[in-house]
Amino acid sequence: QAQLVESGGGLVQPGGSLRLSCVASGSFFSRYNMAWYRQAPGKQRESVATITPSGRAIVVDSVKGRFIISRDNARNSVDLQMNSLKAEDTAAYYCHCPTLGYWGQGTQVTVSS
Repeated sequence: QAQLVESGGGLVQPGGSLRLSCVASGSFFSRYNMAWYRQAPGKQRESVATITPSGRAIVVDSVKGRFIISRDNARNSVDLQMNSLKAEDTAAYYCHCPTLGYWGQGTQVTVSS
């Protein structure tokens, strides 16, 4: 059973930065798109960024210019560098393989002064 394990969440002040990491077990990683999603309290889970196996990245408008998604196929990892964080970025962040339907357990990001 493949697993996705996230790390790197925490409490940060507005304007600060955090880096989330997701490590995948199993042999599937390098063949598929990987994505980061987030879910704020009382809201639906939403896509934040997606990266193809070759490294082409797509980010949603609300985080464009602030968040960077990257991957290392040799380490089976996908990272999300989050800069200039805002209160509205507060959410649980999830690593996801859309094609196979795998989800990580989530890591909480709280942006507050």
